Amino acid sequence: MPALVLDGKQLASRIETDLAARVAALKARSGRTPILATLLVGADPASATYVKMKGNACRRVGMDSLKIELPDTTTTAELLAEIGKLNANPDVHGILLQHPVPHQIDERACFDAIALEKDVDGVTCLGFGRMSMGEAAYGSATPAGIMTLLRAHDIPLAGRHAVVVGRSPILGKPMALMLLAADCTVTICHSRTRNLPELLRQADIVVGAVGKPEFIKGDWIKDGAVVVDAGYHPGGVGDIELSAVKDRASAWTPVPGGVGPMTIVTLMTQTVEAGEKLIG
Repeated sequence: MPALVLDGKQLASRIETDLAARVAALKARSGRTPILATLLVGADPASATYVKMKGNACRRVGMDSLKIELPDTTTTAELLAEIGKLNANPDVHGILLQHPVPHQIDERACFDAIALEKDVDGVTCLGFGRMSMGEAAYGSATPAGIMTLLRAHDIPLAGRHAVVVGRSPILGKPMALMLLAADCTVTICHSRTRNLPELLRQADIVVGAVGKPEFIKGDWIKDGAVVVDAGYHPGGVGDIELSAVKDRASAWTPVPGGVGPMTIVTLMTQTVEAGEKLIG
């Protein structure tokens, strides 16, 4: 039986259709439109591309976007002041601070300055803590998007052994906690884990989130595993050697077209939800 391709691009398109209807309904009853504010500090080309993609996604679902661009000489205090203005602006319903920021800025302080109800990218310590305790909060966009992708394809989760390779605060760590909340047994690994191949061979579900191109080799993954690649690198490769595993997996995410579109549509979904709550 051929492996199931977890097509994030196709699913994201269907979700956007639903979001467009929700935005139109909100406009009809309130006369207001959900707005996502994006903060871009510096001139990193990749970051500028990501911000542009998010603005395009806003337009596709009928939302507005507010783009704020700051020079690479911006200080922590100056960025905090901008975030404070957005927190206080009743017309802004979601705030996205594009990562990474220039080295002189205290990124964690700036992330945590975002109001919880506008933290639609799930980057604050408060949001992470609430999510980990099962309380209301917007989850980090990429792992939340992965969970949506798995559930939409009816991938069984309860009781299965998931191995997450990566421990970043906005991907690996929240991914592990979301899988744990879905009743998986979770092992967290990283680039310095000993005996990583042996641990991966035990996994029913593998999530590659280590940030290194094809770091996870195909022969480390057992037949029939569900393979989720959250990486993207030049040349169109992810964190997993997909060419060596996709014919043996039970399900897998393509790169590109798997996890990436789900990250953006999750950000849109959480902004629409925030707009619905804040507009009322």
